[in-house]
Amino acid sequence: MTLRTPLAVSLEPRGGALVARLTVDNARKLNSLTRESLQQFVELMNSLTNPRLGAVVLTGAGDKAFIGGADLETLGALDPASAREFIGLIHDACAAIRDCALPVLARINGWCLGAGLELAAACDLRIAADTAAFGMPEVRLGIPSVVEAALLPRLVGAGRARWLVMTGETIGASEALSWGLVEKVFEEKELDKGVNQTLDAILSGGAEAMRAQKRLCRLWEEAPLEASVRASIDEFARSYESGEPRRRVEAFRKKRKKQPGAG
Repeated sequence: MTLRTPLAVSLEPRGGALVARLTVDNARKLNSLTRESLQQFVELMNSLTNPRLGAVVLTGAGDKAFIGGADLETLGALDPASAREFIGLIHDACAAIRDCALPVLARINGWCLGAGLELAAACDLRIAADTAAFGMPEVRLGIPSVVEAALLPRLVGAGRARWLVMTGETIGASEALSWGLVEKVFEEKELDKGVNQTLDAILSGGAEAMRAQKRLCRLWEEAPLEASVRASIDEFARSYESGEPRRRVEAFRKKRKKQPGAG
């Protein structure tokens, strides 16, 4: 099933589950974000309720850009009131990623700028082609980097986050990897292979355990240590309500006994 609009959406079977692929489909303008695409993005993220879904992949159409930022014509026409409304849409899109119960992977296949980098930062994992480039050029347009740019210090540290938002300069994929801005970098022709390897690793985990893990990862970013630890205890105990840990532990023990040299 594929829907063609400012976003292309497909559901793809993988490993006994489904993966939702959301593609920002505005390649002629480096997949820049418009009001329409941002509104649709939120609606689509909130609609991902199929119980067979195991993960979401976010990417951009073509090979030049993941998301090249907000639409420049839109930015140039804003006034104080409409600016507040438009930046709220960008925040809503980022929040929809963070609020999604499923792991969300950013497949970064080119320019990843401004609002595009904020969306990527909101994802759980970021996998980039070696040709990708990253930047926060808003100050060069006379506006500050805002909303989910606040995630950048958590990813790369305060100094490097300041470098990105204050200089407006871009960095390449290898530097982004060394900074911790992305988790993996692959040659451009191997990008999909790398994304699929990551999906296979995620889908091999228990579905409910993965949802609990995402909840905890977000809590770890936001809550004090003691609250995070106590919530972790609750999630651990709750995981046994389904019986899945018992089944998986028993299957693992049986598999290990069949291995050569196992006692």
